[in-house]
Amino acid sequence: MIVVMRKKASDESVGRIVTKIQELGFQAHVSKGVERSIIGVIGGVDDKTKIENLANLSDVESVVPIMKKYKLASREFHPDDSVINIRGLKIGGDNFVVVAGPCSVESREQLLESAEIVKKYGAVFLRGGAFKPRTSPYSFQGLEELGLKILAEARETYGLPIVTEIMNPRDIDLVAEYTDVLQVGARNIQNFSLLKELGRVRKPILLKRGMMTTIEEWLMSAEYVMAGGNEEIVLCERGIRTFETASRNTLDLSAVPILKEKTHLPVIVDPSHAVGYWQFVSPLAKAAVAAGADGIMVEVHPRPEEALSDGGQSLKPERFDRMMQELKPFITAAGKRMVSLDEKSNA
Repeated sequence: MIVVMRKKASDESVGRIVTKIQELGFQAHVSKGVERSIIGVIGGVDDKTKIENLANLSDVESVVPIMKKYKLASREFHPDDSVINIRGLKIGGDNFVVVAGPCSVESREQLLESAEIVKKYGAVFLRGGAFKPRTSPYSFQGLEELGLKILAEARETYGLPIVTEIMNPRDIDLVAEYTDVLQVGARNIQNFSLLKELGRVRKPILLKRGMMTTIEEWLMSAEYVMAGGNEEIVLCERGIRTFETASRNTLDLSAVPILKEKTHLPVIVDPSHAVGYWQFVSPLAKAAVAAGADGIMVEVHPRPEEALSDGGQSLKPERFDRMMQELKPFITAAGKRMVSLDEKSNA
């Protein structure tokens, strides 16, 4: 259920209702809008009539049931778009962000060169895997903590907040120490032990869709994190598995407007993993903008032919530059603005 407060209800009044909800054995999650606050009531199975009776208290406008399984991620709980601020850079609303970098951190030289390239051509976040989930146990698995240290050095050198993947609950504190955004990959979207632990982290989570995950299942994974107390989540569509073999996956662009209707969380698109071939990344990036995405994540490598993972889908520097230039009119037409690092320095 949600408790809708009257317009301009004071923080003291909201706090009083939160205390009452907690006394009844429920969790309370407050969402502050421009004109009013909404309190999400989560958990508990006994006598929900007591919650409904909160409607009789002063400054409470109504108590409304949420029929969807995902409560905190729903538009009913949070009608306005969530905007997540990461080191002064905003994701969501009318902002469009570009996250770019290599699939994995291969060496200090490779990662720093990649960071310089993506910053030069307009990306505002640096991606790179320190821990790599691979289909084969014999494939490159990442540099682990050394990779995290190299990412942190790149951030300090070039001012790019970093996004890297978390795979194991036992590594959460280590990864959170070095990174700005913790990415949950497609293979871990329903690793509920990991998601529960990420609920206690006070850093944004980038939640990638699984290859066989429905939109509702995806949002329920977000709900696991939010129920734990971390409501800073960015969803990332990265393609789903279908019968088609011409591309690595099938990019489900319909997911973007559907999510925009169902949830307040920001949505970005990863065309690199969706298609698997560099020559199709730029067209799909433009399509993502047109579909209403809040940003894109693309793989960029200074020498893709030497990459230890996903070289075939990585853009060379000049191709990344061309794509960024071609994206600008699409972003403007979509009513969004491309976020720049200048905003970070002015924050």
